Amino acid sequence: MSGIVYLIGAGPGDPGLLTVRAKELIETCEVIVYDYLANKKFLEYARADAEIIYVGKKGGDHTLTQEKINELIVNIARDGKNVARLKGGDPYVFGRGGEEAEELVEAGIKFEVVPGVTAGVAAAAYAGIPITHRSATSTMAFITGHEDPTKDKSSIAWDKIATGVGTIVFYMGVKNLPYITKKLMENGRNGDTPVAIVRWGTRPNQQTWTGTLETISEIAKKENIKAPSLIIVGEVVSLRNKLNWFEQKPLFGKKIIVTRARAQASAFLNRLEELGASTVEFPTIETVDPESWDSFDKAVDNAGSYDWMIFTSVNGVSQMLKRLKETRRDIRELAGPKICAIGKKTAETLETLGIKVSLVPDEFRAEGILKSIGDVDGLKIVIPRAEEAREILPKVLAEKGAKVDVVTTYRTIRPSGLKEDLLKMIRDGEIDMVTFTSSSTVSNFVSMFEKSEFAEIKGKIKVASIGPITTETAKKFGFIIDAEPEEFTIDGLLESIVEFYSDGRKK
Repeated sequence: MSGIVYLIGAGPGDPGLLTVRAKELIETCEVIVYDYLANKKFLEYARADAEIIYVGKKGGDHTLTQEKINELIVNIARDGKNVARLKGGDPYVFGRGGEEAEELVEAGIKFEVVPGVTAGVAAAAYAGIPITHRSATSTMAFITGHEDPTKDKSSIAWDKIATGVGTIVFYMGVKNLPYITKKLMENGRNGDTPVAIVRWGTRPNQQTWTGTLETISEIAKKENIKAPSLIIVGEVVSLRNKLNWFEQKPLFGKKIIVTRARAQASAFLNRLEELGASTVEFPTIETVDPESWDSFDKAVDNAGSYDWMIFTSVNGVSQMLKRLKETRRDIRELAGPKICAIGKKTAETLETLGIKVSLVPDEFRAEGILKSIGDVDGLKIVIPRAEEAREILPKVLAEKGAKVDVVTTYRTIRPSGLKEDLLKMIRDGEIDMVTFTSSSTVSNFVSMFEKSEFAEIKGKIKVASIGPITTETAKKFGFIIDAEPEEFTIDGLLESIVEFYSDGRKK
């Protein structure tokens, strides 16, 4: 039996605007065929064994012609595979989805259409422009701006749309902008009509320019505005100054590197993007199991003999739970010692497992932890942690008379991966800031570059550090710290970054 082809509108770019149905299909289809304007982030939803095929068309550079794309999806479906055909925006709004659907019908292939949020609505909204408004207009039109201006006769009824429609949205029209503005004014539209151009609408790198029918072409030429851009003509553009919400986000326009381990980075990435930043995922550490679980297993066997168990990170808690499950044990076997959690997130993770936390020190330094616990002379303390963790805490506790057992629950290693793209972005001035959430993220980041490369780039980017220990490591490598929170948590780090960019030091 033939497979099914799903013509999916991937929306204008913001991952949050992908529909639930679209995500379900990307997750289940055997083959993903995607266009230039479909956000590559959506490919992360694809199943591990999915075949990913790029068929994008960009400024005359066509990976495949439309005829070849049609042939491709037909042949894949004939092989019995289901195809997620990802198209930017909506497949039936200047997306040639109708043509592909016709080809599928002629070939006898089943298909479904999954509408998407089209740029004409979304990009305008993200630029602060409602395409209809009771005080301005109740009519709108979507028009291709890609029409050949040298044609003998235009297929667009300029005499009717110029004055007969309140808001006119032109897709893919920036190259033909002088022609578009000329035709509108020749057919009766006032030259002082407000116009906006929105490039990469709904994405963190969105740019918006405004003018009038008489001035916008010169503005576009002066600013060297390129595709993909949307042109909005009408009185509703004048509402932008009042309704411009997206570009007012505190981190809008900033591109920030996240060096955290991939398994932990998603929440941090999402928060940065919610604040308007564009993020670059560049994990410098990866959490893996210890080479031996012997010390941890022994500690669990003797848990009742300890007075305190100190968890220094969420990773330590997660790895502990993983090992307990692997060895068919449960958290009841940890009964006995009081639990100390370093950091609110570590404490929250423990408490969601039903483990009562007796102490969350105000300070994360060894001296502060010792002060919170009190007299430790003669006490027996176990610390499940990373193999490479600093020895300061066990040393300070031992100096005060405690018997300390350090047990390894995970190791951090440097993941393999290419750095060339990141290096180019830094050299080109595209990166604003790098974030470090541990000393190992700093040292691993530095080790990924040649000495000459690191010397070149370290002064080109701002640096945000999660706390004093990480800062100390960063300074040893010559970094200048621009943002550091008072509370050494991810939430605190985010607040410090926002504060840095809100106090006037934006470059």
